[in-house]
Amino acid sequence: MRLITLLFLGFASAATAGDKVAFFGLTLLDESLQSQMQGEDPAQIARIAMLEEIVRDRFLAEGYELLDITPVQADLDRIVNPAKCYGCDTRMATDLGADFSLVGEVQKVSNLILAMNLQLRDAETGDLVRGGVVDIRSNTDESWQRGMRYILKNRIFREEEK
Repeated sequence: MRLITLLFLGFASAATAGDKVAFFGLTLLDESLQSQMQGEDPAQIARIAMLEEIVRDRFLAEGYELLDITPVQADLDRIVNPAKCYGCDTRMATDLGADFSLVGEVQKVSNLILAMNLQLRDAETGDLVRGGVVDIRSNTDESWQRGMRYILKNRIFREEEK
């Protein structure tokens, strides 16, 4: 299994423990031939849920408050991909009283090539606060977990260099 860091996104402002975060989940973008020929793979849907739990657990462990998104669920249900909706995520986060919006994607090109990203944006300005993208090689629970944990450790909760 190989993990490749593709991108490190800079920091627009500091996010700190106690801040309110509206996590709108992760979107699976499956462009693979396997899925086109065999249909949606339930294992991948389960992996998305697994990654969302990893993200939630880490934000809670770091002291962030994750807000209930139920009040904007009807709006969210009309959106295909909250990570690419021209700021709808930050507008919904503002409506919820959040300091930040958190969204992400897993893009599957094939069973060998996948990419995932996670983005923390300032709800008021829409500016990217922290985020990262990784390429992973292998379509397994372990590779998905390793990719998301890498983003969380090295991009989202990375210690500031002095």
